[in-house]
Amino acid sequence: MACTSLSKSALPLLQSRKPKSPSAPLLHLHLPKSSHSPIFGLKLSSPKFSSPTISSPRPPICAKVSKGDVPPNFNLKDQNGKNVSLSNYKGKPVVVYFYPADESPGCTKEACAFRDSYEKFKKAGAEVVGISGDDPSSHKAFASKYKLPFTLLSDEGNKVRKQWGVPSDLFGTLAGRETYVIDKKGVVKLVYNNQFQPEKHVDETLKLLQSL
Repeated sequence: MACTSLSKSALPLLQSRKPKSPSAPLLHLHLPKSSHSPIFGLKLSSPKFSSPTISSPRPPICAKVSKGDVPPNFNLKDQNGKNVSLSNYKGKPVVVYFYPADESPGCTKEACAFRDSYEKFKKAGAEVVGISGDDPSSHKAFASKYKLPFTLLSDEGNKVRKQWGVPSDLFGTLAGRETYVIDKKGVVKLVYNNQFQPEKHVDETLKLLQSL
C-alpha cells in the first residue's frame, strides 16, 4: 500500500491545530465603519457624547450703595412713559426712594408724606424720585389718585434695585423700603432704611438736606 510522506517541517503545523469546540459559536460583529480602533484591528464606532450644557452667565454681584458712594446710573420710564436718567439730576440734590408697590398702605403713606412736604424739598433745591417695580400705567394711576407732584420711575424686573443693593425684608418676601439723598456732585450723603415707619423717610431726608 502506498503511503504519503510528510516532511518534518509540516508536522508541527498539523499538531498545533486544535479541533473547533462545538460549544463556542463564532461571534460575528457588525460594527460601523466610521472609525477604526488600533486594538485587535476591530472597527469601533466613536462614542457619541452630548454637547455640554452651557448655562447662561450669572448676573454680576453688586455691592450695596453706601454713604460716600457714587451710585450706578439708571435709565427708567416715568409715569408718563418718558425715559429718565439719574444723570439728569446732576448739579442739584436728589432724593431717590425705593418702595415696595403702588397702592400698598405703607407706600401710600410714604408717597403722601413726600407730597405734603414737597415744597420743603423744592426750597432745599432738591428733586424727589420714587422707584418701584410697578409699570408706568400703575405709576400714572397712583400719582393721579393721590396728586403726587414728583416723578415715579418703573423698575420692572427690579434691576436697579438689585444694582443698588437695596435689601429685602421679611426673609426676602417683601421688597425693601430705602431712601438715598444724593448731593449735587452725585455722591450719596444718606442711606435710610425703615420698612414699617414710612413717614420717617421724609423727616430724615429733610433733616439731611437742610444741613447741606
